[in-house]
Amino acid sequence: MGRPRLYCKRSCRQRDYEARRRAVELGLGEHELVVTRAELESIRDRLYMLQHTIKDAEIDLAQPEARRAGELRRVLGYILDTARECVGS
Repeated sequence: MGRPRLYCKRSCRQRDYEARRRAVELGLGEHELVVTRAELESIRDRLYMLQHTIKDAEIDLAQPEARRAGELRRVLGYILDTARECVGS
């Protein structure tokens, strides 16, 4: 009954309010985000790692022996391991 909830709990609503107030103070638009330099570098590093993993996998899969199921599993495992490392799980 009533409007659907936008926030899971009151503290989440409070954090959003604080974030919106801070954004106004900083003159940020709706689609702008502030991140630390360290976090930005971390994101760039993870993207670089994924980019080169994809490149390596494409090279491996272009080889004639890549058609074997074992080789496909190895390449897929390599991709998944790198992706997990990049997302931290």
